[in-house]
Amino acid sequence: MTSEELKVNVEKALEEIRPFLQSDGGDISLLSIEENDTLVKVKLKGACVGCSVNQMTLKSGVEMTIKKYAPQIEQVINIED
Repeated sequence: MTSEELKVNVEKALEEIRPFLQSDGGDISLLSIEENDTLVKVKLKGACVGCSVNQMTLKSGVEMTIKKYAPQIEQVINIED
């Protein structure tokens, strides 16, 4: 899979999970894919920023969904301001 195909697949994964985040007043955006295409950096927005369960959402929801579309991804991290 090329880097461009990987980016497309990660964006598809984010599109799948975005409605759930938006229903709680949040959102997510892709910042970068790094470390030989194994690390995804995202930014949680809105209500997700201060949410006490955002790390759980990130791991069990976002990371799991991204890995479904792009199995080579090993980790998803949230970059805060």
